Amino acid sequence: MKKLSVALVSGAVFLYSGLSLADGHEGAEEQSEPAMPVELYACNYADGKEPADLDRVVANWNKWADKEGINDYTAWTLTPFYAGPEQDFDLLWLGISPSATAMGRAQDMWLANGGKIQAQFDEVIPCQAHANFAALAFKAPPEREDTSTLVISFSDCRLADGADFGDVGPALTEWGKYREGHGSTSGIWVMFPAYGAGGEEFDFKYIAAWQNLEDQGADWDQYAAAGWEKAEELFAGKMDCDASRVYIAAKRRDAAESDD
Repeated sequence: MKKLSVALVSGAVFLYSGLSLADGHEGAEEQSEPAMPVELYACNYADGKEPADLDRVVANWNKWADKEGINDYTAWTLTPFYAGPEQDFDLLWLGISPSATAMGRAQDMWLANGGKIQAQFDEVIPCQAHANFAALAFKAPPEREDTSTLVISFSDCRLADGADFGDVGPALTEWGKYREGHGSTSGIWVMFPAYGAGGEEFDFKYIAAWQNLEDQGADWDQYAAAGWEKAEELFAGKMDCDASRVYIAAKRRDAAESDD
């Protein structure tokens, strides 16, 4: 199999209607959706702290967010499953809002009134990095009965010399249709770096999400059998992606349903 395997990547984008990422609706990819903001924190457990300690802080944070009326922010924690030594963190915090205005409003409230809860987070999972991405959806996942946990993969992708996203975007759309036509239950997004970090050695991140590892495995099998040929047809000479990192995602807060 080729390295391009988009079995896929720290992951673009979990749209509000999607992660909200994986609660999306079939056919959503046919609509011209605007980019959605995604924020990522890279964090480590403090000495002596464990997931149960984080659960208690998250419960307090949710009470605070309810009190503040924050109903347009969805949050997940991502724990590495397939990862290498370069992923030198214990977990990622992923936040999504329907617009950058909505995310900024929630962040303003957090900076103004969230100091006590922030201190609790810092005691359990100090975070060494904070970045913002713009996410676009290329394949919406089907309706899911259970969105409390997901499997999410991220790959860093670079455009080939002379190529631009105008070349890659249509190929990604076609890839999403191909995947769907071959029974894939994944959602597919790409994320572009916006704020934070700097000096990236990639142009965008390719992200896919599944209900569970079995569904991811089904895509792996299809890719190994025939999908790699379609990927070569669509992406050769346009982009190259590294090996995917895979995370188990747990939903920590769900945004209210939009009436739009």
